[in-house]
Amino acid sequence: MNQEFVTRRKLEAIDRALAYLSPFEASCTLCPRNCRVDRTKGQTGVCQTSSQARVSTGLLHFGEEPVLSGRGGPGRAPGSGTIFFSGCNLKCLFCQNYQISWLNEGELVTDEELAKMMLDLQRRGALNINFVSPTHVILPILRALKIAYQKGLHIPLVYNSNGYDSLEVIEQLRGIIDIYLPDLKYFSSELSRKYSAAPDYFEHARLAIQEMYCQQPDLVLDENEIAHKGLIIRHLVLPGSPEDSIKVLEWIAENLSTSVGLSLMSQYHPCFKAPVELQREITREEYRKVMNRALELGFENLFLQPEPFLTEEHLIPDFRRKNPFRWK
Repeated sequence: MNQEFVTRRKLEAIDRALAYLSPFEASCTLCPRNCRVDRTKGQTGVCQTSSQARVSTGLLHFGEEPVLSGRGGPGRAPGSGTIFFSGCNLKCLFCQNYQISWLNEGELVTDEELAKMMLDLQRRGALNINFVSPTHVILPILRALKIAYQKGLHIPLVYNSNGYDSLEVIEQLRGIIDIYLPDLKYFSSELSRKYSAAPDYFEHARLAIQEMYCQQPDLVLDENEIAHKGLIIRHLVLPGSPEDSIKVLEWIAENLSTSVGLSLMSQYHPCFKAPVELQREITREEYRKVMNRALELGFENLFLQPEPFLTEEHLIPDFRRKNPFRWK
């Protein structure tokens, strides 16, 4: 398809989304928290963000799924052009990115600066632009995308969210986002209440992810096995909760399809405010129980991790460093 035509269609979709969503900011209902603060006047809710995005870092990421980062690591894989936004609308107690999600560390950026960050990552060879925690900053992202597309942005866009998204917002992203990469963290409302203060997590996440699936149902790879479109659902197996993980997988299989991308993560490591029962890594048996159920259900695009991660394999980022990740 002609790139000029694609860009024109993207810009039209961005204009529509901005026209529809911008009024939400004055009494914010851009996510299920519905804080109703006036972010246009500097007020902040759970996400600690007003009308301007705060960014921790933008970098080439080599640790995403191989269809997003490429294979081989630094010097061999191109990498995913990842932008880590500060603030978060979910705030899990065990978050490994707590420096930016909870402590809100990072720098305020203008829409023009955010657009330049995207274009710089593209120039450095990024396979895509990967927005990490975009839910609460969707308006500055859209405004920056409008600038970036007018200046030559053309690589796929990845919406990398915690899953606690508003259905109404996701509906407005049709024709803009190429690859959806949501978490589906919990099935149990008790777990989501306990660890993320969001007892309604699954109810909102399932609706948002069903809409993502409607927009991008098929994981489309190029000749180099790099994703250009599709849906990849991530699920982190938590200590002591393999049964909840299995319920998540069964819901995906029954309500979406076993052809969606499923990234089953074993990388849990206790961080920040993790409660006593989460003060350990998962066991081999816990991960295998969930992995075996995924195989039994017949997931066709399954991404697996070591079972479980060894201590030296954890890539816990330190966002206070110039290079937050210790790539091997």
